Amino acid sequence: MTFNEGADLDTSQVRSGGSSRGGVLIGGGAGSIILLVIGLLLGVNPFDQGGGAAFDTSQVQQAGASEADFSQCQTGADANRDVTCRIVGTVNSVQDYWRDALPADANRQYRDAYTVLYSGQTQSPCGTASNAVGPFYCPTDEQIYIDAAFFDELTSRFGADDGALAQMYVVAHEYGHHVQNILGVLQYAQQDRQGPTSGAVRVELMADCLAGVWAHHAANTQDEDGTTLIKPLTKSDISSALSAAAAVGDDRIQESATGRVNPESWTHGSAEQRQRWFLAGYEAGTLNACDTLSAKKL
Repeated sequence: MTFNEGADLDTSQVRSGGSSRGGVLIGGGAGSIILLVIGLLLGVNPFDQGGGAAFDTSQVQQAGASEADFSQCQTGADANRDVTCRIVGTVNSVQDYWRDALPADANRQYRDAYTVLYSGQTQSPCGTASNAVGPFYCPTDEQIYIDAAFFDELTSRFGADDGALAQMYVVAHEYGHHVQNILGVLQYAQQDRQGPTSGAVRVELMADCLAGVWAHHAANTQDEDGTTLIKPLTKSDISSALSAAAAVGDDRIQESATGRVNPESWTHGSAEQRQRWFLAGYEAGTLNACDTLSAKKL
């Protein structure tokens, strides 16, 4: 996948790392799954930070908006050459899609969510953001936290390819959690946190499907001047996204971390499930294809 070189990037939708406390994260990446696997083997959940305060907005402290310089990210050409700018462009594209699609498909108004770009480590209302956790959505402040260095680990450590859509899928998945938050279904992940048919797995697979829905429409998204942001996807692009979806499957990561697979401790779904639900969203191109909460077969 490539961006149209002349498209303008809107860096006002991204922020640098800020500082705040409280809450629990949703949708952490591959690193978070490894932490969870290790925690469950030790009999603890490393993401259990004291119960149901995740949605207590009284704990919100806004991250600083102007602490980082994103001046290198001006056009689609910058997004094609620079991973940070690619994140900016993906955020622009994903939000352009959901601003129109959510009111049309679900009669809900979409509200923009910032992506916090950081390096190494930063604090969020949902705990410490780092590559040990991976990208995640924090419902308390409705922000996505990403260290661009995670994409190197996604390829070198977890086996995804290094294609652009593998990286963009991760961003779109986290924005899928934001859509779920607006729809009022994100809470199901906290009510039933583990197991092959748990609420947590259903929520994660829905976010994969929503990422696929965006991918279906990505080539129609536009910058503020009406210029198309992204060129039409190719089969190679879709294969790249599927490689990332498989790489962060619970079964793949459990086997790599412990040498065995335990579906009863799954929180995100298997590699096959994550690929299948991404494709379901991509092929249908509609929110209605992503009802994992009532699906009999995951």
